[in-house]
Amino acid sequence: MTRTKAPDSQRLYAVVDIETTGGHAAAHGITEIAIVVYNGKKVTERFHSLVNPLCEIPRFITGLTGITNEMVASAPEFDEIAEQVFELLSGKVFVAHNVNFDFSFVKHHLQKAGFELNTQKLCTVRLSRKVFPGLKSYSLGNICGYLSIRIDNRHRATGDANATVQLLGKIMQDDESGHIDAALKRGSKEYLLPPDLLKEDMDKLPAAPGVYYFHDKRGKIVYVGKAKHLKRRVTSHFSNNSVQKQKQDFLRQVKRISFVETGNELFAQIHELIDIKEKWPELNRAQKGYTPRFGLFSYYDQNGYQRLEVKTIGRYQQPLYYFKSVHAGLDFLREQAILHQLCYRLCGLQRAQGACENHAEGICHGACVQQEDVNAYNAKVAHMLAETLDQSFIVTESGRNDDELGVLLVEQGNFWGFGYVPKEEFVNEQEWVRAHIPRAKWFPGIDQLIQSYLLSMAEEAV
Repeated sequence: MTRTKAPDSQRLYAVVDIETTGGHAAAHGITEIAIVVYNGKKVTERFHSLVNPLCEIPRFITGLTGITNEMVASAPEFDEIAEQVFELLSGKVFVAHNVNFDFSFVKHHLQKAGFELNTQKLCTVRLSRKVFPGLKSYSLGNICGYLSIRIDNRHRATGDANATVQLLGKIMQDDESGHIDAALKRGSKEYLLPPDLLKEDMDKLPAAPGVYYFHDKRGKIVYVGKAKHLKRRVTSHFSNNSVQKQKQDFLRQVKRISFVETGNELFAQIHELIDIKEKWPELNRAQKGYTPRFGLFSYYDQNGYQRLEVKTIGRYQQPLYYFKSVHAGLDFLREQAILHQLCYRLCGLQRAQGACENHAEGICHGACVQQEDVNAYNAKVAHMLAETLDQSFIVTESGRNDDELGVLLVEQGNFWGFGYVPKEEFVNEQEWVRAHIPRAKWFPGIDQLIQSYLLSMAEEAV
């Protein structure tokens, strides 16, 4: 561990580079740290130390950095140097090449040692993209090669930190547009963004409902999300620099953002669900596998009676109705069986053979024991379904601007499609709507979104 000191200056930058045992701080340790304090003209202080990570260093990491388990065995643990590191970083601008990676490790391990680090941050990847545009790669090796900066001891903390200091100096010299001051301006929060994500993408996001897409370096969509307020929601993805693997992998993959305004939250929800099912984005792990669990199904038995049943929904099955739980479905059927004089057993409410409980009460007319005429019974079932489920209706919502309406059509209980029409031309008739909005694909979950929306509208109206 070495430390040297020189005179201070007004704005100080703590240029940091670390080597680690892996890609996220929650499960990995620091094996080496270098801090170079720079005042914009010269280096004023240096710090370097190997660190015992208290875990094995993977072979591929040793192959990359040259740091072995033997080298760190007698090195101090991070707790032992935490106070020095904290003092060096406090009150300075934390600078690194891909700053969120280094900062997440250092902040996490300082927290574990009892120190809370709160500093401004600068990313030399983001700054290099603005000051030296047009390069194929902004890795430290590539940008230093372009600027003729020599890197001694590549992939070691001291060598990379020294190179990053020189890079920062070059950026300062060529920063005619004031990108550094803009990044450090209060409220900027540009340092929160992944290094390759353009701030211009964020600036385009409106304060409106819609669907947003995160793309990888090839332009492929890796995540789809919905939002009431696109700018606020997308920004929230980057406001918490979690040290967990999932978040760090996410930050590394996101290179570009695009979006679609929907005008209202319901259309954003449906749009998101369809896009996830069609595009199968890698990072939408939970939503890809999501489907409502319970639904109402109908079938005819060997005697010709129409039976009803609440059961788990299979893949790509479209039930007559959705339920949050099997108990909610059974309660619904009990109510309808009594109201429409249906058989408990044919509604899946009683497993025992013979006459059902409703028959004994005089509610069921004997379909359970083939005493009620098949056609008469099936007509009651059809009437119940038509009255409670097979509804056709039009939903109108806010459009993407003041001159249009968002319109959604459900026909005979089935989602038909949604789209936008001129507000002044709108005709509240199914045939007109069907001719003016596109047909949409149906996926499990869409009907439940519409049902939840209608329920919320009814609750608001009370």
